[in-house]
Amino acid sequence: MDRPIGVFDSGLGGLTVLKEIINILPNENIIYFGDTKRVPYGSMSEEIIIKYTFQAINLLLSKNVKAIVIACNTATALALSKCLDKYDLPIIGVIEAGARECLNITKNKVVGVIGTEATINSKKYNKELRKLDENIIVFEKSCPLFVPLVENGFSNKEESYLVAKNYLKDLINNNIDSLILGCTHYPILEETIKKVVGDNINLVNPAKETANDLKNILTENNLLNTSKTKSSYKYLVSHIDDKFESIANKFLGIKIEDIEKVDIQNY
Repeated sequence: MDRPIGVFDSGLGGLTVLKEIINILPNENIIYFGDTKRVPYGSMSEEIIIKYTFQAINLLLSKNVKAIVIACNTATALALSKCLDKYDLPIIGVIEAGARECLNITKNKVVGVIGTEATINSKKYNKELRKLDENIIVFEKSCPLFVPLVENGFSNKEESYLVAKNYLKDLINNNIDSLILGCTHYPILEETIKKVVGDNINLVNPAKETANDLKNILTENNLLNTSKTKSSYKYLVSHIDDKFESIANKFLGIKIEDIEKVDIQNY
């Protein structure tokens, strides 16, 4: 089936998930929506996050997508269950995949989670990890400055290092051996975060496992694209600026050509 997959994030972060989807499902057509006008979602109320997520899904449905990936931890934490009740197509988030991947990696069962304020306050990672293993010990920390640093092109600069050092010092002292990057923006900061936490702490990026989950769901529902034609990637944003294109080009390693501004309030 050559209908596209829809991928949604509050901004640039979902590109980390998109990258893995392209690697694992190279035949699929994809429409990506970044809500760049209203990023970040992490400090917003649950009601607003749910409203914005519904608008994003309505936009993607208007493009005839066959499945949707909510490539945003905050939207996954606060809106995924409501989306599953409201919409009749496959929709997945990133938290369950991240928790599973973390449990595959940890040796001492003491793990850290970093994310936006809304994601951390929701305790969704904590609940998902403990559902899978009740003996897991979880330490969580919100890192609200990380998203604006990424969105403004400061991913691996001194400013990011100083912020990361301040945020992560307590987690390091708690003897964690794994750290879930609980916001899809954070893998863009991976170099900086790794510099702070050192080689003894494994970073867990939910993106690859999310892409594997998507492949499984498409397979189970006979939705895989078996066409041999070249895949198409379209990018929708609620605000256009040069940062999106330049960071996307650099991170994805492919030239972003098809970017369209949409009025998300219409959805």
